[in-house]
Amino acid sequence: MEIVNCIGFKQSSSSFEFVLTFAEKINENFKKIFHSGQINRREDSDRAKKTGLGARKVNRRENNSYSSADFLSFLRSLGSFCTFVQSNAKKVGLAVLVSFAVFISCCAIFKISDYFHSTTGAVKLENNYEYEMSMLNKLMNNLALEGTSEYSSDGTLVDSKISEKDMEKLFCQPVTFQSYKVLPGDSISSITKKFGLSNISTLIAVNDIDNVRQLRAGQKLKIPSIDGLFYTVQKGNSLQGISLKYGVTMEDLLDVNELESSELAVGQVIFIPGAKLEPQALSKAMGELFRSPLKTRYRLTSHFGPRADPFTGARSNHTGVDMACPTGTPILASASGTITYSGTSPVFGYYVIINHGNGYQSLYGHMSKILAQKGQWVSQGTRIGLVGSTGYSTGPHLHFTVFKNGKLVDPLSLIK
Repeated sequence: MEIVNCIGFKQSSSSFEFVLTFAEKINENFKKIFHSGQINRREDSDRAKKTGLGARKVNRRENNSYSSADFLSFLRSLGSFCTFVQSNAKKVGLAVLVSFAVFISCCAIFKISDYFHSTTGAVKLENNYEYEMSMLNKLMNNLALEGTSEYSSDGTLVDSKISEKDMEKLFCQPVTFQSYKVLPGDSISSITKKFGLSNISTLIAVNDIDNVRQLRAGQKLKIPSIDGLFYTVQKGNSLQGISLKYGVTMEDLLDVNELESSELAVGQVIFIPGAKLEPQALSKAMGELFRSPLKTRYRLTSHFGPRADPFTGARSNHTGVDMACPTGTPILASASGTITYSGTSPVFGYYVIINHGNGYQSLYGHMSKILAQKGQWVSQGTRIGLVGSTGYSTGPHLHFTVFKNGKLVDPLSLIK
């Protein structure tokens, strides 16, 4: 049943009829205002012709009454609109909620569509895939062999000729220090060898080096006569406790530091012979702590290691990890190093290989654009390219591979 209100609106029995009435009334009011303006302008023009006065004079004369008529028409329309809303408050609220829900749903659908569009799917492998992969693996293996590690995980030089007996003899003598000026071509390993030391962590710890890759010619280093590191005595420390902690005899600590007694003072600095940096601290100083090549959020679509082929179901080995994100996302160097290769491949599309030294290399594939050049030195976090979908790829993503001494390693195990 329909009820006519005081201004001529009909209260509709359904929300659909209400929305139609609502829209028609707004349209009708706008037409009235627009039509009223046109009539007024035509009347002004006719009066100007009959009286012989210019349009400007007529407009000035009639301006007050013309503006008042428009304002009154606007107030009537506004009053009609407010009355209509008030008498149909529930339906107006429902219409607003429905419109908002439709808007939110459209946004959600768009986001979901964009997410799946920006996600890589299963990669279709062509006939030359195996050949291409073998060539790239050979390339990476050659790079790894060129930069094999010169030291073990604890920093000990691989080809060190100092025996344990020789070290024991050295521990009985007071430690001495000399200064050395770094020459062009020097490395932390070569300097360690030059002075008869066996562990690179000695020079790193004694000289408080944060990153050995920043070692520069002309820099002065303090060189101890034996391997070890400094230790600052803390409250509650004792010579016996330090001896047990580092596996050094109290006699060696006394001899190396020329101590007359075992009494120690807080803040006193002593040299611990044979002590080494913790693996984490050594890796940080050597620049071996990798960071994620993507700063933005990404979806890990394929892990490292064995997986089922998406087409044949056969077991295969994935050489890296696939990180899906939108095209154009900046790709960063996971660690500092030299750009060894920068080019294109049928499998990885536009790709870059970085040689990080000490046996580490990393590959970044499927780029939409390469931002680094072969031979360029890049620090950790430098932009080297943009995410894309070049090569064998069905969606924008980054393929990230890491080699260590000629062997594939899980990139995620290195990222800190």
